[in-house]
Amino acid sequence: MTPSNTNGDLALPIALLVVIIIVVLWCKRSFLTSQPPLPPGPHGLPLVGYFPFLGPNLHLELHKLVPRYGPIFKLYMGSNLHIVVNSAALAKVMTGEQDESFANRARLIAGMATSYDASDIAFNNNSVNRRKLRKVLVHEVLSNVNLEASHAYRRRDVRKTIKDVHDAIGTAADINEIAFSTVISVLTNIVWAKSIAKGGKYGNVAEMRKFVTGVVEIAGELNLSDFFPILARFDFQGVERRMKKQMKLFDKIFESSVEDRMNSKSAMKEEGLQQQNKESSLTMTQMKALVVGQNSKRFFLPDIFLGGTDATSAMIEWAMTEILRNQQVMKKVQNELTEIVGLNNIVEESHLPKLKYLDAVFKQTFRLHPPLPFLLPRAPEKTCTVGGYTIPKGSTIFLNVWAIQRDPQYWENPSEFNPERLLNYKGSEKWDYAGTNSKFFPLGSGRRRCPGVGLGEKMMMHVLGSLLHSFNWSLPTGQTLDLSDKFGIALMKQKPLIAIPSPRLKDASLYT
Repeated sequence: MTPSNTNGDLALPIALLVVIIIVVLWCKRSFLTSQPPLPPGPHGLPLVGYFPFLGPNLHLELHKLVPRYGPIFKLYMGSNLHIVVNSAALAKVMTGEQDESFANRARLIAGMATSYDASDIAFNNNSVNRRKLRKVLVHEVLSNVNLEASHAYRRRDVRKTIKDVHDAIGTAADINEIAFSTVISVLTNIVWAKSIAKGGKYGNVAEMRKFVTGVVEIAGELNLSDFFPILARFDFQGVERRMKKQMKLFDKIFESSVEDRMNSKSAMKEEGLQQQNKESSLTMTQMKALVVGQNSKRFFLPDIFLGGTDATSAMIEWAMTEILRNQQVMKKVQNELTEIVGLNNIVEESHLPKLKYLDAVFKQTFRLHPPLPFLLPRAPEKTCTVGGYTIPKGSTIFLNVWAIQRDPQYWENPSEFNPERLLNYKGSEKWDYAGTNSKFFPLGSGRRRCPGVGLGEKMMMHVLGSLLHSFNWSLPTGQTLDLSDKFGIALMKQKPLIAIPSPRLKDASLYT
């Protein structure tokens, strides 16, 4: 075979190969150019991303980036891509028309430890098991029927709080401690038909406060293992180890509480009363199963007690802080209480729907001080397009409700505490906690809306309404109000609110 013939034989295959390469490159380029870009955002540093530039108050640090990068931006925190959504319109897309795609949770180390490895409602992905567990919680514990059945527990605990405050009249009181002890007593009564707050002014609630405070502090840390998954096995900061220790304390508290009730001489009598009234507290058989971990209800206990105690007591404290800052608001709240309740009566849950101004006060409090500034982070189950940008599968989504609820595009004088802005609103939007209003959804929206909204709202209104109806409040001499907050799993006040009560009602029997 001559050289010319050999070259001729190779020419066709080479030409075909070149054509194939050109077609493949063209297709690849067309595919890449057809994909929308990632959102804009700061570049950060190699390997560590923007992590070194973030301070402890993450919600404030990210809010500084909004004017530069707009309604949605990205930043790498370590090796993980985070997408921060600061727009009501884009948040509505993620919690509405694309809610199912964004209903999974980001797997955070602390969250996994507090949720029995994502077996609860809060951190479980959008699975059949999570939906079943949520249904059990909503229909067996937090339904309207069960809330009505447990009304007597809530009334008794609120009245005990008013009595305790009155017994220490004239001395400085920690508002968060008052709220926390009341809420934890209500919740344990609803679940167990037995309060752990027994003996002394605040009783054994101290152990429960130790647990909740520990969880909140640990969960609020920026954990290197969350941002550098390759380091997770080493647990350099001890987040996983410390959180598991807290969960052992949680189990110990409630196993002890369950055993106390099962051994109580009056247990059978209580049980009969429960069945007669169809109350929401768990039966003896269910509680025995909880102790040995055989009942799925065990998995929503952390959700009830962590979500219900810390966030609720924090919101009562924030609301009281704003009221003390705005004496005209204090006057209007107490005038409404006098008109609806009267000075010869006590606040009952039946009064709550009529307390429109107090309701507006709480909603303004939730707007300015949402308990979860980014809610709980989500993670898309597939790559999606939102607002003209690609949101990759598995990225961590921050719905920046703190920024949305202070956006001057939606709110005039956004930093001003003004309950009248909701009372005088003429539009068609609803200002409630249902999560359907993308400008105001402090308790979540879509499939991930907080299931305990009904109970939480009743407790907040009843506790604060009773405190403001029964007492006048003032700050200790020389003390000023501090609005500084502290980022964590719940947005807390940096310094606790201390106030001094004085009697407002003339009839002493109203304090018993």
